[in-house]
Amino acid sequence: MSDLYDRHRAVAPDWLALYYEDPIEITHGEGRHVWDADGRRYLDFFGGILTTMTAHALPEVTKAVTEQAGRIIHSSTLYLNRPMVELAERVAQLSGIPDARVFFTTSGTEANDTALLLATTHRRSNTILAMRNSYHGRSFSAVGITGNRGWSPTSLSPLQTLYVHGGVRTRGPFAHLSDAEFTAACVEDLRDLLGHTRPPAALIAEPVQGVGGFTSPPDGLYAAFRDVLQEHGILWISDEVQTGWGRTGDHFWGWQAHARSGPPDIVTFAKGIGNGASIGGVVARAEIMNCLDANSISTFGGTQLTMAAGLANLNYLLEHDLQGNARRVGGLLIERLRAVAAQLPGVREVRGRGLMIGVELTRPGTDEADPQAATAVLEAARQGGLLIGKGGGHSTSALRIAPPLSLTVAEAEEGAAILEGALRAAY
Repeated sequence: MSDLYDRHRAVAPDWLALYYEDPIEITHGEGRHVWDADGRRYLDFFGGILTTMTAHALPEVTKAVTEQAGRIIHSSTLYLNRPMVELAERVAQLSGIPDARVFFTTSGTEANDTALLLATTHRRSNTILAMRNSYHGRSFSAVGITGNRGWSPTSLSPLQTLYVHGGVRTRGPFAHLSDAEFTAACVEDLRDLLGHTRPPAALIAEPVQGVGGFTSPPDGLYAAFRDVLQEHGILWISDEVQTGWGRTGDHFWGWQAHARSGPPDIVTFAKGIGNGASIGGVVARAEIMNCLDANSISTFGGTQLTMAAGLANLNYLLEHDLQGNARRVGGLLIERLRAVAAQLPGVREVRGRGLMIGVELTRPGTDEADPQAATAVLEAARQGGLLIGKGGGHSTSALRIAPPLSLTVAEAEEGAAILEGALRAAY
């Protein structure tokens, strides 16, 4: 493995992050488990960064990809594409957006980049509202609206970005307030901000902040924001790259926790829909999607191979009610972890919903982030046979837990036990 690591370091950029002091090569997977090059099996609680949504080596997806590869792999969007149209029809119907149009990309970054192009063109404004602690991708425009310093390497941007309070419930100047007071304070802050700037094109927000450590506002905050936005004609973009497809359990889309005023104007998606195939996309009202006055294509967005994977994966998800499983098994896992956390002084908070769970670590007796402990827990969990992620806006001090949505109760208990041991070793 050291040979592969040395070769990686020789050809890959220094900023391309690797987990673990001794990085592992994952060679294959099945269900909720993966194996490394040494033959060691791990319970996967991160799913390739929330991307293996249903299961590793899911037979239905593997069969669909194999059959499609035997017919044609790719033709571009210059030709009619049946799998693309079929998946677009499903996504449009599931989005809740009236008269919806769908454009496929190859990643969440590209999806958010497209959404920004649509919103700024439609509104004739290059000002974007974004949330503090947010992450929206690695393109030039996406890092320009990312409110997490650790993932935004430049202040240069084609956009003017204004950052709004509300994405993190338990930190910041409004953390001491009740949920209702917190929402009211964030709304008033938004109103005040809009009084000092030219009308922005859109607000882009993750219903649950992913890289930020699985933080979220009280339910209804974005509906309250939407009321203010509509007074100014400002669009609402919901970044569902990590929250979509039922992962939060209670809802199919994260925005539905804020649904008082209906669906967003634009929804972006990626990651889990392909179960590992490179699919991203944007769904929006026709008047917004059709606002561009120049030709465009996508060479790889909507390619037949990935569309076949997405269709098979989405069908499996719906037919097996994996959203319901995320709600049931995720609820049990959260309660199990909260019981452990109550005994450990370094666990500040266990938060999340469904199978999107964050465990924030701080130095005992303080409110100070503890990234060293997060790294130690990540390593100890790996030694115990469990793969998890980490993130957070106040240093990288939150553990991120996001298994495939087919996780069983027994596997949840097994993973919780390994994580408990890793946390106890750290504290």
